[in-house]
Amino acid sequence: MVDPKSAVTSLPPSAKLVYKTLQYEGPMTQAQLADASLLPQRTVRHALKKLEDVDVVEESVYLMDARKSNYRLAGDDAAAEPPLV
Repeated sequence: MVDPKSAVTSLPPSAKLVYKTLQYEGPMTQAQLADASLLPQRTVRHALKKLEDVDVVEESVYLMDARKSNYRLAGDDAAAEPPLV
């Protein structure tokens, strides 16, 4: 298992901001991350790629719209997708 703190330390500031946003807010789509962090979508996309490369963020299908992806911190089982009702 990768230590998230040491993995994120060497990343750009935008990736650190996206990581912290996911840490505080929980799972979000790319558009939601851009709104919450006030970063451009292109910057968020690049930051998510960097975070996925060091295995601290996981991507899954966004259940409300299957065309989108939902991002969450790796190993964050408490923030798993809610069950379908």
